[in-house]
Amino acid sequence: MKKTNTSTIHAKRRARRGFSMVEVLISLTISATLLTATMAALDGSFKSYTVTTEGASTNVVARIVMQRLTAMIRTGDEFGPYPINPITTPTLESDWIEFVSFRDPANDIERITRLERRAGDAESGPFELWYIVTTYINGSYDSEIQAPLLVNLNNAVFTMDYDVGPRLKRVTVDLIIQPDDLQDVALGSTLEAPVIRLVASAAPRLND
Repeated sequence: MKKTNTSTIHAKRRARRGFSMVEVLISLTISATLLTATMAALDGSFKSYTVTTEGASTNVVARIVMQRLTAMIRTGDEFGPYPINPITTPTLESDWIEFVSFRDPANDIERITRLERRAGDAESGPFELWYIVTTYINGSYDSEIQAPLLVNLNNAVFTMDYDVGPRLKRVTVDLIIQPDDLQDVALGSTLEAPVIRLVASAAPRLND
């Protein structure tokens, strides 16, 4: 009769034994911790990407608007508001500026362009920058077009330097824009896109 090695049988039994309940719980805990950390890292990366792209988009739009503003100022004429006394106070700060942007003497048509800062709301931010064009024919009101140029403005200031006349020498436009942080709040992000400040100066060409 063939003898069986008792130690070999016990070794095979130990080799076929599965994980204990404690080992399974420990492995599940480690897996859950790793998955949670991975999801937190992905969520943070997504929110950071959203804030960065929003800031870049706002920067591009604001620069385009600033170029348009300076181009309109260069080709404008008869600017307002005027200082009370351009000799003693030649520099004037205002939240609006207006000027003649088009004139057709033959048909007696004139367009007045006005750029002004308006109060915003919960969606558009503290302020908005509006563009208003009013057309006059034969000295009488004919029509008006208005539209927002920028939203989420923290401030918009027009600094006008006048000479005796009063003749406008230079306009400095100072815009402070806050990228769309309402979207970041909706996403639950604690990150804030940096505030964008653009400053540009332009001189009317008709004064040259």
